Amino acid sequence: MSGAAHRILIAAVTLAAAGLAPATGLAPAQASSVAAATPVPDRSVVTWAASADRLGEAPSDRTYRLVVRTSVGGSRVRVRVSNAFGDRPLVIGSAYTGLRKSGARLVAGSNRRLRFDGATSVTLAPGEIRYSDPLPGRTVAGSDLAVSLYVRTAGGPATGHGMALQTSYATAGDHAAEEQDGAYSEQIGSWFYLDAVSVDPDPVPGAVVTLGDSITDGWQSTTDKNLRWPDFLARRLHRMPDSTVQGVANAGISGNRVLADGGGQSALARLDRDVLSLPGVRTVVLFEGVNDIKSHTDVTAATLTEGYRRIIDRVHAAGKCVVGATVLPYKGWSEWDPQGDAVRAEVNEWIRTSGAVDAVADFDKVLRSPYDPQRLLPTFDGGDHLHPDDKGMEAMADSIDLGALACEGGGRVRAAGNA
Repeated sequence: MSGAAHRILIAAVTLAAAGLAPATGLAPAQASSVAAATPVPDRSVVTWAASADRLGEAPSDRTYRLVVRTSVGGSRVRVRVSNAFGDRPLVIGSAYTGLRKSGARLVAGSNRRLRFDGATSVTLAPGEIRYSDPLPGRTVAGSDLAVSLYVRTAGGPATGHGMALQTSYATAGDHAAEEQDGAYSEQIGSWFYLDAVSVDPDPVPGAVVTLGDSITDGWQSTTDKNLRWPDFLARRLHRMPDSTVQGVANAGISGNRVLADGGGQSALARLDRDVLSLPGVRTVVLFEGVNDIKSHTDVTAATLTEGYRRIIDRVHAAGKCVVGATVLPYKGWSEWDPQGDAVRAEVNEWIRTSGAVDAVADFDKVLRSPYDPQRLLPTFDGGDHLHPDDKGMEAMADSIDLGALACEGGGRVRAAGNA
């Protein structure tokens, strides 16, 4: 894919930010049951994740070299492959993981074959999610892993994450084992079939999942630089080696809503698969709501906060904590109106004062303009008045109380602050 085509793909995906993404074809109940059946490896902690969605028609006889950044180091790397949105069997004929040197080229000697229950290939039934067997050796935090998947047989809807903001690579035929980049002439801006990577840290820290929309997905941050706000959060945690939370998993989907499908399945429908099924998770940062509010579907503060409560209750029932993030201002975006902003203000007051969450990340307070609180501060505005730029992403991550991420389980209420 040319650079121009790459940009076109990214631009198409961002239509979801305006609520224009198509609804998925998988019923929420089906997706939840698939996720609940996914085994969680013992001692594993998620080091990278990207929430899956439906990406269009899936070609066969194609290799994807998918570049991902680890957040926590450890041994026994496992990858999780997904056919969550497929309507027919997916055959991965071979799979490898190695360290990326540059572009699609790997560090010599680092590319190692992945197996699934001892086999070199794996067939995923429609809706199925599988972990690979663990690889021996260690992986360092902040590494660029290249996971190469040769899709021998596919068809129907492909499963993947559309807006990666990371260049990966693809080619025809089976080139998964190759460490050189010669075959990988096509650049792609999405991750296909790979939705999580985990490691066994020593000692074992926990992980945080950031559940959100296009702001969490990183739109308006710089491509290939890992400058989404969860990336900045991962770097902050890495600078604190004694922290009991080190892993960061990004569960943002552009255009996502709490209550209804649109840009991906709703947060309520995908919570099990994209959040609760990931290994080692202690805390969830819940940062959703602006797409519900600006969609002009008569969403009220009462209906949106009821949706939050349902998510919070399920996370607490799983023994994890919730950090509630306030909804950012978006005056200047085409869908803004005073009525929607009044809903946003009421929702933010509920997040701050209801006591339903275990801590608060007040992103609204950090990024709003002191001269017009309904707008983003210009220095943090990515240009469309809805999505923060790189500086705004960093400010969001810097505002989170790192101590609030070290959940002791069961939904313990903490005071919020800055660290």
